[in-house]
Parts: sequence; structure tokens; C-alpha cells
Amino acid sequence: MDRLDKRLAGTGRWSRKEARELIKAGRVSVSGNVCRNPEEKVPAEAAVCVDGQALDGPGPVYLILHKPAGLVSATEDPREETVLSLLPPAYQRRGLFPAGRLDKDTEGLLLLTDDGPLAHKLLSPRRHVDKVYYLEVDGVLDETDVQAARDGMVLADGLQCLPADLEILSGGRSAHITLHEGKYHQVKRMLAARGKPVTYLKRIRFGPLNLDPDLPKGSWRPLSPEEIALLQNHG
Repeated sequence: MDRLDKRLAGTGRWSRKEARELIKAGRVSVSGNVCRNPEEKVPAEAAVCVDGQALDGPGPVYLILHKPAGLVSATEDPREETVLSLLPPAYQRRGLFPAGRLDKDTEGLLLLTDDGPLAHKLLSPRRHVDKVYYLEVDGVLDETDVQAARDGMVLADGLQCLPADLEILSGGRSAHITLHEGKYHQVKRMLAARGKPVTYLKRIRFGPLNLDPDLPKGSWRPLSPEEIALLQNHG
């Protein structure tokens, strides 16, 4: 048994205050009956609906997560804590997965969803979905690094990178880089090849989505309808 307002807030779609307002407005039903008491104790198996739609109904779900360092971008891992550990149980049970990956020590924007076709479209090498990172390096970046990225680097293992856009920031020890592909550890490998290893990396944009500056590290929120439409229409 759990309080009704806590059940709604546990989905992550509403704050506890918003959940209480929904319930008092008569927009929530439990097992077919409207309930206006936020403190009503509800069995776990009870069908809860908001505006006639099942609270735990079918997807798709789209969440934007501000990934902190120290977590792996996976649904499960036998040794490491995953990004799904940051979600409430209601979302952990939904079968969400990261659309793309960030290294364990990389921070920033990560899309979590259960929409397999959309994730496949966004990650398809043919789509060349842009990914923008903020980075800091051990060294000083210069115009030769900008040109090398623009030309499309060939790494030591023979990987031919697509042309990338490197924008050096003040002081030359940090930059924004825009990739049009997503190879394994690509940003780190590219800068290491230039003798300027990455010391900090954060993804700030994925396709049409920007990292919300008001979203604290380790926090997440559902995408707005406008953001979902941008994703679905991207590419």
C-alpha cells in the first residue's frame, strides 16, 4: 500500500505538489473510481488512471538525464552501478534504456527511452546525428587541431573519422567539439592523437536536444511534447 500522491510522484511525471493538485481536481481514478484524497492508500496492483490514461500504461517514455561521472550507460551491469539507478522504481520497471552511451567518466546529456525504433533511427550511422561536447585538455589547443578535426582524422588503429567541428574556447585548454558520428571513445581518441589528452568531457547536445542548464547533475526529467516532436522529426 502506498499513498496516491506518492504513487503519482514516483513516476517522475509530476512533483508531489502537482500530484496532489491533480487528485484534488478529480482527474485521478483508482480501480475505476475517482479519488480526491491525496493520502488515500492504494494497493500496488490497483489500476490508477490520470485523465483516463493508465498510470503504468504502455510507452513510449522519453527522459533526459544529466549523467554524472561514475555510472555506466547500460540497463544492467554485474559490477558497476548503471544510470538507471537514478530513476524511481516505476521507471526502472518500464524497460528503459540509454539511446547511445557515454563513458563512465563522461558527464552530460543522455536520452533514456523505451522507443526502440526511434533510438535505432537516432543511432543509425547513416543519419549522422550531431553530438556536441564540452571538453578540457591537458595542453593548449590551436588552429592546427581545428584543421585536423575539420579534415577528418585518421587514428592510429586506422579509423577514419568524419570531419568534426572544433571550437576553441578562451585560453585554449577547453573547447566545444561537434561530431557527426559516434565511434567508441572518439573524442578522447582524437585529442589523444593530437598529444592533448582529454581531462574532462561533457555532452551538451544530442541531435535536437540540448542539456537543460537548470537540470542538476544526477537529475532527470521527462521530455516536453515539443522535444519529443523534434526527436521524432529529426533527420
